[in-house]
Amino acid sequence: MARETSVVTPERFQQGFSYSVYIEQIKVNKARFEEFYKFQVKSEDAAALKELVARPNGPAKMLVLGEDWCGDVIRGMPMLARVAEAAGLEMSIFPRDDHHDIMNEFLKNGEWMSIPVAVFYTKDHEYICHWIERPAAPRALTAPRAPAPGEHHDQYRTHAAVAAGCRAHRQQPHHRLHGLAETGKRPDLRRLPGPVALVGGRSGRLLQISLAVL
Repeated sequence: MARETSVVTPERFQQGFSYSVYIEQIKVNKARFEEFYKFQVKSEDAAALKELVARPNGPAKMLVLGEDWCGDVIRGMPMLARVAEAAGLEMSIFPRDDHHDIMNEFLKNGEWMSIPVAVFYTKDHEYICHWIERPAAPRALTAPRAPAPGEHHDQYRTHAAVAAGCRAHRQQPHHRLHGLAETGKRPDLRRLPGPVALVGGRSGRLLQISLAVL
């Protein structure tokens, strides 16, 4: 998405709400937002996020489209806010129903106004990537598969455990927040493709998500 053709100019980006201001002005579900905002990014994960942001052309700004009545937004936006705080990302929130021109740039399948939408930019406001509702990377991480040629048995078992845990996790009422469930250890952030963000699940687990998926 070319900067010169997007309605999200640097000036427009600055017109969005910070997370605290957004929460102050919402009309419904404030307590539920506050409950999910209790999530905390662990210090080692915050360090990994900051290292990512410090890379050349790394993410520096996050635009989020949402609405206070949407369950996916209620669960996801507070955790995106925690990620932004931990990483040092500038976060700008736009209510979808008041900003259809922005939403129209990020329609799901070119048609649906699905939310939340998270859009990532460099410090120079160059578009990096975006995701809609949830990142696609966890789906790839959790898909069942056969052992890869030359893959060590322990590596395959780790993947299988992650996949099984995540498939079970998706059966829970809060399944929209996909995670790398109880595997004993999390994949190295630096080994995932592209920029990576951490988002917390309802239980406080960390979700490791590639942003470079769309």
